Amino acid sequence: MKRRILIATLALAGGAAAIAQGPPPAPRPITLAARPNATGGEALYVEHCISCHGPNGMGTGLLGRRIQPALLELRDNLSPQYVVMAARQGIGNMPSIPRGEVSDEELKAIAEYLAAGPHEVAK
Repeated sequence: MKRRILIATLALAGGAAAIAQGPPPAPRPITLAARPNATGGEALYVEHCISCHGPNGMGTGLLGRRIQPALLELRDNLSPQYVVMAARQGIGNMPSIPRGEVSDEELKAIAEYLAAGPHEVAK
């Protein structure tokens, strides 16, 4: 019984220490506020894609193992057709993006924005 109380006390103390320290600060996300002049496809890219394909995104990290530059905005070899196909069907670890999440018109604007790259990326 004493052993169970000791284990519970240690667990609570460890949890309290973790709470006191708080979580590590999250990387600052890139939002429309960080790109106030973004319009059209760029604004839609920031809204729908940059959480995974921005500098701190999981998609950028995974893509970086195979392709350089990994940031989609820095690439100069993306056709609009390829971007639409990759988004709708999914590719590698990227899930498919349904029309209910990103409309055909929005996806076309995003694809044309990326195909016109490379773009200057906000840091």
